[in-house]
Amino acid sequence: MAVQQQVISVTTHTTQSSGTWTTGICDCCSDMGTCCCALWCFPCMQCQTASQYGWCFCMPLLDCCLTVSCCLRSSMRERYGIHGSCCDDCCTLMFCYPCAWCQMSREVKIRAHATTSTVVTQQIHV
Repeated sequence: MAVQQQVISVTTHTTQSSGTWTTGICDCCSDMGTCCCALWCFPCMQCQTASQYGWCFCMPLLDCCLTVSCCLRSSMRERYGIHGSCCDDCCTLMFCYPCAWCQMSREVKIRAHATTSTVVTQQIHV
């Protein structure tokens, strides 16, 4: 009798559907690492955030008229169930660009920690 193992991967997404950003726009003290990274190498922080979100890491480098930033922020709002509008996103980015990016980075980190993965192994007798 042969025994085979089958591996099944289960991913559980725990979402916070409060309808608001997890941290405020000027809540830098909640994650000093992100703020320090933004201070010393802002493009690095942007690329890391885009990559962690699942976008191409170099997209923020192509952001000439806030288009990429607005699209990313809007996509985050949709994925995470955060209330707002494209107009809100554009105004936030236009008037407080570095703070908006830090907020987006914190959001991606917090939401990534809310996702858990479980690997289940089954034995099948053949």
